[in-house]
Amino acid sequence: MGSAMASNLQAAGHVLTVWNRTPEATEPLVSLGAKAARTADRAAQGEVLCSMLANDAAVRAVFLDSGLLDAMDAGTVHVNHATISVALAEELAAEHEKRGLDYVAAPVFGRPDAAAAAQLNMLVAGKPAAVERVRPVLEAMAIRLWPLGEAPQRATVAKIAGNFMLAAAIESMAEATALTRAHGVSAADFLDVMTQTLFAAPAYQGYGKLIAEQRFKPAGFTLPLGLKDVGLALAAGETARVPLPFAGVLRDSLLEALAGGDAELDWSALSLVAARRAHLDGAG
Repeated sequence: MGSAMASNLQAAGHVLTVWNRTPEATEPLVSLGAKAARTADRAAQGEVLCSMLANDAAVRAVFLDSGLLDAMDAGTVHVNHATISVALAEELAAEHEKRGLDYVAAPVFGRPDAAAAAQLNMLVAGKPAAVERVRPVLEAMAIRLWPLGEAPQRATVAKIAGNFMLAAAIESMAEATALTRAHGVSAADFLDVMTQTLFAAPAYQGYGKLIAEQRFKPAGFTLPLGLKDVGLALAAGETARVPLPFAGVLRDSLLEALAGGDAELDWSALSLVAARRAHLDGAG
């Protein structure tokens, strides 16, 4: 995702210095004119720093534990596109504030193909002046920006809640297709009806097609990442005393998928879990 987003910044004429924990990942961007930094602090010297990391542990290691924030110039705007916990979003906002840095949360909805086409929907929360400073950068990567206020954690929790809804949609299609298949109606036929009538929406259509075609590789969003995000929803719910009973069901289904050896598959492979529970074979 990060590489695809960065390529759109290059296409829009922005000058980039890039860093990745896996150096080889920067090579396509360097071939297009980006400068590769040997260390993260070397990539943090510009006016705007955009980051896309996998999880809380990676964000904490790169920005907090390493001292990277202390290496950044006052007035720099850090735009975090990763899906992280609400607690870490609040901590990051406070740590940036202490150092005179601006922090904008800008998580995205969209799979890698949408990122490559600059068709992401981007949730944005941060101080208005900071958001305006980085608006041209964000608009180069997104089809639309969705402002959600000044507190960065507002965009963070909206992203977590949205991914929870996606997981719920996938699980509902997985269970429903297991039911129809057990009675002789193929997943492809059933989902064709549903995604052109009652559920004619991008999430159902996109993931329904993956389920119907059993196309789980290459993964646009893996099962472990889905488990991580459902866990973030449960943690956010616990903090605010918001029960999320179905999130517990999703967590267990995702764990069952991982226990079955499906870690490298797209999270639409939850349909395999529903099929196994119903003693159906993998084909739809």
